[in-house]
Amino acid sequence: MASASDRNPIIIGGLPSQVPDFDPEETREWLDSLDAAVDERGRERARYLMLRLIERARERRVAVPEMRSSDYVNTIATKDEPFFPGNEEIERRILNATRWNAAVMVSRAQRPGIGVGGHIATFASSASLYDVGFNHFFRGKDEGDGGDQIFFQGHASPGVYARAYLLDRLSEQQLDAFRQEKSKAPYGLSSYPHPRLMPDFWEFPTVSMGLGPIGAIYQARMNRYMEARGIADTSASHVWAYLGDGEMDEPESLGQLSLAAREGLDNLTFVVNCNLQRLDGPVRGNGKVIQELESIFRGAGWNVIKLIWDRSWDPLLAQDRDGILVNKMNSTPDGQFQTYATETGAYIRDHFFGDDQRLRAMVADMTDDQILHLGRGGHDHKKIYAAYAAARAHKGQPTVILAKTIKGWTLGPNFEGRNATHQMKKLTVDDLKRFRDRLHLPITDAQLESGAPPYYHPGRNSPEIQYMHDRRKALGGYVPTRVVRAKPLQLPDDAAYAAVKKGSGQQSIATTMAFVRLLKDLMRDKEVGRRFVLIAPDEYRTFGMDSFFPSAKIYNPLGQQYESVDRDLLLAYKESPTGQMLHDGISEAGCTASLIAAGSAYATHGEPLIPVYVFYSMFGFQRTGDQFWQMADQLARGFVLGATAGRTTLTGEGLQHADGHSQLLASTNPGCVAYDPAYGYEIAYIVKDGLRRMYGPEAEDVFYYLTVYNEPIQHPAEPADVDVDGILKGIHRVAAGTSGSLPAQILASGVAVPWALEAQRILAEEWNVKADVWSATSWNELRREAVAVEEHNLLHPEEEQRVPYVTRKLSAGEGPFVAVSDWMRAVPDQIARWVPGAYTSLGADGFGFADTRGAARRFFHIDAQSVVLAVLTELAKAGRIDRSALKQAVDRYRLLDVAAADPGAAGGDA
Repeated sequence: MASASDRNPIIIGGLPSQVPDFDPEETREWLDSLDAAVDERGRERARYLMLRLIERARERRVAVPEMRSSDYVNTIATKDEPFFPGNEEIERRILNATRWNAAVMVSRAQRPGIGVGGHIATFASSASLYDVGFNHFFRGKDEGDGGDQIFFQGHASPGVYARAYLLDRLSEQQLDAFRQEKSKAPYGLSSYPHPRLMPDFWEFPTVSMGLGPIGAIYQARMNRYMEARGIADTSASHVWAYLGDGEMDEPESLGQLSLAAREGLDNLTFVVNCNLQRLDGPVRGNGKVIQELESIFRGAGWNVIKLIWDRSWDPLLAQDRDGILVNKMNSTPDGQFQTYATETGAYIRDHFFGDDQRLRAMVADMTDDQILHLGRGGHDHKKIYAAYAAARAHKGQPTVILAKTIKGWTLGPNFEGRNATHQMKKLTVDDLKRFRDRLHLPITDAQLESGAPPYYHPGRNSPEIQYMHDRRKALGGYVPTRVVRAKPLQLPDDAAYAAVKKGSGQQSIATTMAFVRLLKDLMRDKEVGRRFVLIAPDEYRTFGMDSFFPSAKIYNPLGQQYESVDRDLLLAYKESPTGQMLHDGISEAGCTASLIAAGSAYATHGEPLIPVYVFYSMFGFQRTGDQFWQMADQLARGFVLGATAGRTTLTGEGLQHADGHSQLLASTNPGCVAYDPAYGYEIAYIVKDGLRRMYGPEAEDVFYYLTVYNEPIQHPAEPADVDVDGILKGIHRVAAGTSGSLPAQILASGVAVPWALEAQRILAEEWNVKADVWSATSWNELRREAVAVEEHNLLHPEEEQRVPYVTRKLSAGEGPFVAVSDWMRAVPDQIARWVPGAYTSLGADGFGFADTRGAARRFFHIDAQSVVLAVLTELAKAGRIDRSALKQAVDRYRLLDVAAADPGAAGGDA
């Protein structure tokens, strides 16, 4: 392991450009030597000598400028390749069987009446990359630890299934149920890696492009974090991420490379399958994507291994004394290489070697067929093994392997290298025959002409299958495999929640601070306290969490190698190699990746972590909603806090920060349990139940989303008759009307509950209306339960029809129902059809803006006076009051004048 200073240099590859020349004569001797090499041996020889000098300088730890890209050849020279320990002939036969079964599975899924599709070209290009990993590198979980974490490229899933079939992990019946998960249940196979759909097989969902790379980086970082904090021994775990060169265009693919280099994550290897094609055409037709990626990764501080040519090029490169072949490789654009992949050997002879006599001479003794089979490095097991071994041995940096392949490799001329190959899903009989011949499989023409093409299995006792089992046994078990070994946690007792349940007394605090107070008490618990993982995107102070700095500390594997500017303060910024807080900088995507890695540690490493991710609520389900979907797919657990919530509550910040819709977006995620609490005691019961549901004896695969606010209010103590069931299911009454003769019901959530209570007072004192106020802690959960009830009733008409909880809860309430929140109307409107009476809602529909809270709420007509008008309007519709009262209310409260509103509390802390 490299030292801390080696892994985190302040200046990378710097040179002292201002140092005076203390020995001009020696300098001249070196320069003369270079001139002599150029004059006598030529520029190429001089360049070679310079490269060797740079190499030796690095070996001797002499700082020299980094090269951002190198020649278009393999990084590992032939002479430096290690001994290949496998049986190449057996591995070739295994891979041929895997290739066949992957393609046949997708082709059979296209049979008439099914037509569910699939992709075969991606795996065809990357098959050897995976096979070497399966046979020699990927560690399983049989030894009781987490093994290796492998992020498979989503479109390559058919190949993973095909290999599992050979190992008797999947049956032929399951292969035939590819992409038919319900109609062929329980045999259905998911289209891509989806742990939620195949929870014993897949570990990491990757097919939403770009999420695999960032997820792998933060998984490697989480491994180090868990080891540093003594939670799990992850020292033997290695993270492998298989990616596409087109996928690297996604911002998430490259956005956090610097973190991996900064923290020296040498437990991480990216394998980029550079088949030079996106879904519709070349990745860089006029350029060279491998060179581009090499420059990017080198610049970010990664170790780069290029794997471009297979062994058939070695003799040609060995005779390239003047560099003409390398120059041709350097100058040929990717679009032309893609064309070579589809052309004949004669074409390659004429167009690649034909424009220079020296190049033509190199291949003069080769046949066109030999030229045609000059291959790509990503298809050569020996070259791949050398790259993987070098990556695993490298210390101090993460490694990226840029492996050149051909998309659709071995599938035949109709598939290989074609622009449309990604969308091609079915092989014709002629395609199958050519494919069979290419793979040397004992399948007859009659078998291919008589219906669906057959799967191929060499036999359970064959040398190939025994070899596969032996290799996996030596490496610790089968992959991919998802195992849940974690035991239920001993959760905190009621004492941990007591302080928050008492309310805030005369002090006004925001719900964010109520949550933080509760979190502080929970983190003191001897059993679960150390398992909390605090995550924030450079906003701990905004959320009032700087009080955690001195005790929990901020995780940094290098510690704190400087004196903090606020070191004399009680709440000084404090970093530590064993810190509990993840401070991921201004990166919501990075923080969410940390959340997912921590939230799935119970399965990955058998040790539950309790992540608590706190962020500006606007930047959660809107900005990183795709990752929250990934989190649900990965069966991750934890708490997500949308702080500074509400469209009108975060004063002064404006449109980009004013969240009035994240609760609606959260409702679209089936794995998310979302709440909008108003008071501290509600938060206490919600968090307690969340810990039970996620970490108790019957743990559920859900995560919790709580929206909390930065507006200070006085929090009441929990009532003696507190309705815990109502809080958890989504609605409970917080204040019954005490005066007035006209009944009404006001439903509110979160920060809107105080407005509802003020409206209750005004209605009683000025309009003779007796209104009950309800806290709707979860509009989403109320709807979810009601939908489940309706579905049951639909399918079981012979049984007594069930009644949704919200209907039963509100059935005793008289009068119209008016809902109000700091969300757009669509949030409370989710329950409209199940409310037992006339129902209307108020909401903050439209863009947010910067102003006082009072002005913003008057603009959206969600303030207390607007609630009064809404209740009166519903009573007028029912004929309980005269409609003239409505104009009186509009005039009395000046509801058409935004400036007339009480500005309310200014600012507000977390």
